[in-house]
Amino acid sequence: MQTLEKANQYIKEQPEDHSRPLFHVTAPTGWINDPNGFSLYQGEYHLFYQHYPYKDVWGPMHWGHAKTKDFITWEDLPVALAPDQPFDEEGCFSGSGLETPEGHVLVYTGLRKVNGEIEQNQCVAIGDGLHYQKLSENPVALGKQLPEGFSTEHFRDPKIWEKDGTYYLVAGNKNADNHGQIVLFTSTNLRDWQYKSVLACDEKGEIGVMWECPDFFPLDDTYVLLTSPQDMVATEEFHNGNNALWMRGRFDEEKGVFTKEVIGEVDDGIDFYAPQTLETADHRRIMIGWMQSWDNFMKPADQKWANMMSLPRELSMKDGHLIQKPVREINQYHQNVMVYAHQQCLGEMQLPYVKGRCLDMTVTIHSSNYHEFTIQFAKDKSHHVSFTYHKDKNMFELDRSYCGMIRDVVAIRRKALKVPYPELTMRVILDRYSAEIFINGGEQVFSTTFYTPLDAEDISFTSYDQVEFSVVKYDLVK
Repeated sequence: MQTLEKANQYIKEQPEDHSRPLFHVTAPTGWINDPNGFSLYQGEYHLFYQHYPYKDVWGPMHWGHAKTKDFITWEDLPVALAPDQPFDEEGCFSGSGLETPEGHVLVYTGLRKVNGEIEQNQCVAIGDGLHYQKLSENPVALGKQLPEGFSTEHFRDPKIWEKDGTYYLVAGNKNADNHGQIVLFTSTNLRDWQYKSVLACDEKGEIGVMWECPDFFPLDDTYVLLTSPQDMVATEEFHNGNNALWMRGRFDEEKGVFTKEVIGEVDDGIDFYAPQTLETADHRRIMIGWMQSWDNFMKPADQKWANMMSLPRELSMKDGHLIQKPVREINQYHQNVMVYAHQQCLGEMQLPYVKGRCLDMTVTIHSSNYHEFTIQFAKDKSHHVSFTYHKDKNMFELDRSYCGMIRDVVAIRRKALKVPYPELTMRVILDRYSAEIFINGGEQVFSTTFYTPLDAEDISFTSYDQVEFSVVKYDLVK
């Protein structure tokens, strides 16, 4: 049986791995995927994650655990949940967290087999920020409570919130037509849950086949639904496979129905899935995602940890579209600033002291008459990752083909510039094995992982038309 004691003892016995990213969440050892339980509890921010501690591959799901005060420096905590009860013996799947009068509440999907068939139900554990006790009443929200024809095998990833004494829970599901949807439950005591409505549905079957990892929250003067559909067919806006989407719209609270008005991809890069949010003590909406894709696993064979979370991002709305910016707390880790104002680029060039694998660099292009401009980073004679803006095509291209991959995975992602500005800004945040590139103040984001040798730390800038540009680079230092 998978137990907490076994998992935590195993982790304790593993040697400390100093190759981990400096400020992106990873497990001390083993596999991670979806962020879970991202929540504020007693003045600290807790993040749990899908975790298999024993190998660097997916396995019976546990909940790993870390906490932070500033979203940058994280403290590893013991594994919080293991699949050790009859109602979750096949895995403790994704869920969420909430501070309540009873303590820190975790709501998660428990998997069990009934007559040889997988059944997914929602379960609750309550704890003190370190230790958690599963309710004897589990499971508390059952697939059999759903209307006839709704899937009980695909009913997972609950997100919980409270308003005016009522608890609300949304979960991913499939309807009778095998289309993705989000269902809504309510409770007054965390133990007795009632099905209320279909919050949102893919009525035409055009947005994947299952909507995973929902999150639902007010933002500025509107409502936002996040979900991660599986098996999407590629369109001009969305790539094929698994995506992370945001939808803006109206919420009829009495009926429990969300009406979508705008839809978009959360991240235009290669590695981003299953985002989850929380509200900070100062009322910011912060999002974190799994910086990996189900279709693109790659890592060095001798590396004991697999996958990482994104940098937490502050969300806002601008002209009806989602804006994402790195959490402002990262500025507290800036050191060794280098500023190069109004440089001229013709061909390939490097700037003195603009290099490294853990940095925060903003590049601003002042020119308007050029064909393309490329930034290469994590670079040596054999390796690099490149990010190009093709101005004549109004297209970005992220390319990690030369990062030393030994597997045939997705290496290139192209997306159009959504909102043009007189000047183009690209804020590049590197943390050893990852890059997150924020365009024009967060109008778009491109995220990718790569495992280029750490001593590949050069950065170059290339244009074959003369381009005027500026660079501000900070090292990120703990």
